[in-house]
Amino acid sequence: MFGNFNFAKCLSLLLLLFPYSAFVLAESNSENTHLIQDLTQSWVGYLCITIFVIAYCVVILEEKLRLRKSKSVLLSAGLIWLIIAIQYIGQDSKLVETAIRHNLLEYAELFFFLLVAMTYINAMIERGVFEELRRWLVSKNFSYRQMFWMTGIIAFFLSPIADNLTTALIMCAVIMTIGEGKPKFVSIACINVVVAANAGGAFSPFGDITTLMVWQKGEIEFWNFFNLFLPSLVNFVIPAAIMQFAVERGTPTTTSEIISQLKIGGYTIVVLFLLTIATAVTFHNFLHLPPVIGMMLGLAYLKFYGYSLRVRSPNWTRETENPPGGSDDPYDFDVFRKIARSEWDTLFFFYGVILSVGGLSFLGYLSLASGFMYDTLGTTNANILVGLLSAVIDNIPVMFAVLTMDPQMSNWQWLLVTLTAGVGGSLLSIGSAAGVALMGQARGMYTFFGHLKWAPVISLGYAASIYTHYLVNS
Repeated sequence: MFGNFNFAKCLSLLLLLFPYSAFVLAESNSENTHLIQDLTQSWVGYLCITIFVIAYCVVILEEKLRLRKSKSVLLSAGLIWLIIAIQYIGQDSKLVETAIRHNLLEYAELFFFLLVAMTYINAMIERGVFEELRRWLVSKNFSYRQMFWMTGIIAFFLSPIADNLTTALIMCAVIMTIGEGKPKFVSIACINVVVAANAGGAFSPFGDITTLMVWQKGEIEFWNFFNLFLPSLVNFVIPAAIMQFAVERGTPTTTSEIISQLKIGGYTIVVLFLLTIATAVTFHNFLHLPPVIGMMLGLAYLKFYGYSLRVRSPNWTRETENPPGGSDDPYDFDVFRKIARSEWDTLFFFYGVILSVGGLSFLGYLSLASGFMYDTLGTTNANILVGLLSAVIDNIPVMFAVLTMDPQMSNWQWLLVTLTAGVGGSLLSIGSAAGVALMGQARGMYTFFGHLKWAPVISLGYAASIYTHYLVNS
């Protein structure tokens, strides 16, 4: 049964379990692929994959080592391509240059797209948009069970726009406010928010990094993502309907009133963000331009609006574009300060993993992994397995590995793997960025084992969502 399962295949499976991103070598190089060496069973391949696995282990131990995750993968990327370049000295080194330039182009598109999205989110946070949402929810005096459903429903419909991580953090702040002194409520409400945010993010290109990458790669058209709405809704509703019976009755008593912190221009920036999304979609669908071009145009919307705010400041002078009023000035708005607050460690982390896994793909490991999963196991089984792996490893690296393999699949199968990678991360608290972030925000109340207790219920939603996809999208 395992007679042909050699060491190289084992390494390819290890790669599937550890990578955090990358794309397959450009199709434009196909005429030169016969010149690319298969180094999967050479010392070069073994050394490169060992370097990456060690780097990823350091990423896993980030909190214990107090070492930011981008550092080890940046080192990994440099070393892997250095070893590959040395191997190709005296041969066709142009192949290596072309491959690495392709990976850099893929990263550049991801980098600028995420940078614009992060800038808008930071601008809305600074203007108090999300704080206003929290104030409104707390002021309504909902019961615990009503708040359980409200936070879940808002998370489900907000995450397709604001992304699942940001949405989960906002809803967790609401839960922490109304659940003060009620750790059991905080725990189950956070579980519900993680499931809802991941499910909502699965049917929108802007809901998660995984869906964004699938869209940018061109595997699924923008409007086709919304075919996953019903499966995603089922994934959220079924666990929530069961978990609600564990939520205590009664209404929380909030002694402190939250004062509105909404600043001038908050709602306008929300409109500009939606307009930016519409611009990116239009550029991609109708003009056949990369969506990042539309996002960068949307950044110009924000920059010009920021300028219009500063001009209205009483502290503004013609000698400087920035008013000297500081944070007390409601018209003080500097786009570059919002850009500076972006998750730079995450952005550099993506660089490291895209280049690292791009190198390993160049060596041939992901071709082996793809052959085992999609040829041996079968496409549907492999795509369902992707969701289960997402619960253990995090959905982003698993989906990136699939995109790197680039298996030949129908649109239905691409929708299936997008669904499973998105909602499969909810099975465990460590399976998604939303879950990991909430464990830190609600430390001691929302825990790994608290989430694990409800894993069978969440699994029921996972299975039901796949079945729903089969019924409505076949």
